[in-house]
Amino acid sequence: DRPKFHSHMAAAVAFATFAACWLEAPLSRPATLLLSRRAVSARSGVLRMADSPEAFDYLVIGGGSGGMASARRAATHGAKTCVIERARLGGTCVNVGCVPKKVMFNAASVLEILHQAEGYGITVGEAKFDMKAIKAKRDAYVKRLNGIYLNNLNNNGITFVAGDAKFVGPKVVEVDGKAYTAKHILIAVGGKPAVPDIPGAKELGITSDGFFELEEVPERVAVVGSGYIAVELAGILNVLGSKVDLLIRGETPLRTMEQDVIKMLVTEMKEAGINIVRAESSEVKEVDGKKTIVCKDGASYAGYDTVLFATGRVPVTDTLGLDSAGIQPNRRGHIDVDVASRTAAQGVYALGDVIGRIDLTPTAIAAGRLLSDRLFGGAAEEHTLMDYDTVPTVVFSHPPLAVCGLTEAEAVERYGADAVTVHKTTFVNMLYSREFLVEGQFQPKTFAKLVCLGAEQKVIGLHMIGLSTDEILQGFAVAMKMGATKADFDSVVAIHPTSAEELVTIAPWQAKYSMRSDVYTPSFQAAKLPAKAR
Repeated sequence: DRPKFHSHMAAAVAFATFAACWLEAPLSRPATLLLSRRAVSARSGVLRMADSPEAFDYLVIGGGSGGMASARRAATHGAKTCVIERARLGGTCVNVGCVPKKVMFNAASVLEILHQAEGYGITVGEAKFDMKAIKAKRDAYVKRLNGIYLNNLNNNGITFVAGDAKFVGPKVVEVDGKAYTAKHILIAVGGKPAVPDIPGAKELGITSDGFFELEEVPERVAVVGSGYIAVELAGILNVLGSKVDLLIRGETPLRTMEQDVIKMLVTEMKEAGINIVRAESSEVKEVDGKKTIVCKDGASYAGYDTVLFATGRVPVTDTLGLDSAGIQPNRRGHIDVDVASRTAAQGVYALGDVIGRIDLTPTAIAAGRLLSDRLFGGAAEEHTLMDYDTVPTVVFSHPPLAVCGLTEAEAVERYGADAVTVHKTTFVNMLYSREFLVEGQFQPKTFAKLVCLGAEQKVIGLHMIGLSTDEILQGFAVAMKMGATKADFDSVVAIHPTSAEELVTIAPWQAKYSMRSDVYTPSFQAAKLPAKAR
């Protein structure tokens, strides 16, 4: 009886398939072929077993910092984990972001110190910078990090799939024709630089990605944008020797940051030689090998070797097939999530640049680890929600600025003016004391501001600019996370002489204990002292 034979054969192969999947052993070739041809017909409406997706506990789309951190944490909890990445491991941060940018910031900082050397009696001669040489070293460093990321996956027993992932159904992802599924899926694909939709921008301009392809320092550069990427690259290029125009639409760069800090930044940038222009570009043209930016008000700025657009970033969600997953991105292309990183699709999560909250690598890392601790480590949801308020961050401008928490304006808007107190200090880092300045040098200053809440003066905002503030902030952010007050700051013994000590000595001094003004009467009130003594 052929139908009965086929039925029994189908059952046998189906059982073999189940056993192979259970034991994580591949089927033999004949069994697979028999299964695909005879076992289950397409006419029956049942998915062929040969096409069944490979199953995981956790499937992470995106091998950047956030995705990698979440995958590795999940694996340490015992989850069978897979990471899918279409480009180099490490994402934006490692390849065309934080890491290579910091290398260039360091190079510029070394040049600044060499310039300062004369003030300390050190003669170093003329310093020459070789962009091609640092690019080769930087690229080698990034390549080594790519390898470290791959080794980390292997060491954690995580499956790595190279390719472009696309949802083909709820909790089913396809890469190069092969399907994958998981109980939980994380979307952490990051973003890419945005280019204005104006004539000539794509053809004649570059983005931050293109900055890392430069092999020579351009003589004249227009940096278009007002965010932290624009400010950082403008500062680096200026120190390395470019004549830089920074074109911004608003009154100041970094408009959402603490304005007292930004005012000092603008002063420092102008004194360093950066020309800040208020303009909105409408076209980029090339004339005699040089670029010209035409602005909406009719003004034009010409003679640029390079036009660099740093006008924001967009999420790379367009190729993911989100509709098939049951997710509809918002008008900016971002994926909306709740406080626990959940999307509209059951069992699908998103974090990092793709959600449009705080586009910072450490934020994505923290959110990814919290998610995995909740999904696979048994942690309670209320203990694993990402805090997007107390996020320390640094803009590697020249000089760097470091911020954590709410600005004064944000605090007032949230709590009311009567509940908010601010404390400020401005000082000169000893390195730049006037005795050690080079002739004609502008004297840089350091500024710090505490934003405090309520009668107890809880510190809810800390904002600094100046030398070494990038290295100072981290420890103070820990204190803020623990709920430190101004009195807690003031109770710490200062480290002298440092810039950090200024944060624990800002007047007026706050005590952690109560005092009675009636206990002690100063002697000069009891008996008037001579004027000279007073």
